[in-house]
Amino acid sequence: MKKDIPFPPVEGVYIAIAQEISDITTWNVYIVNSNDFQIDNVFIRSRGYGEKDGFPQETSTLRHVIPFVDANSFAKIELIDPSVFHLNNEYWISYFIGKQIYDKKFIFVPETIIEQNLVSIPQLGVKGILHR
Repeated sequence: MKKDIPFPPVEGVYIAIAQEISDITTWNVYIVNSNDFQIDNVFIRSRGYGEKDGFPQETSTLRHVIPFVDANSFAKIELIDPSVFHLNNEYWISYFIGKQIYDKKFIFVPETIIEQNLVSIPQLGVKGILHR
């Protein structure tokens, strides 16, 4: 049972939504590992939910597997469309360090993925929104 599994707090692992500008502007979601050790078997469930014009709106649930994220590195999870920025965008991650499992839910609340909230993300070398 899940309640019987100890889940220590997640430290040094973040989700970033970063803007990339070339011929067109795109937004990508990344997992950032700022620890001095690798994380393994990274599972990510992403979904969006909320309201638009007073009606419930929900995106498809996507699941991703990343075999590992090196120490002080990052991995791209998915492309995100600006048309869902008005929703709660949730990224639920689970990963292993050795035989210990870690688990955390990151939620970008509506209208927080905007130009005014962009900060420099050194690991990615671009500006974006970093959720700790």
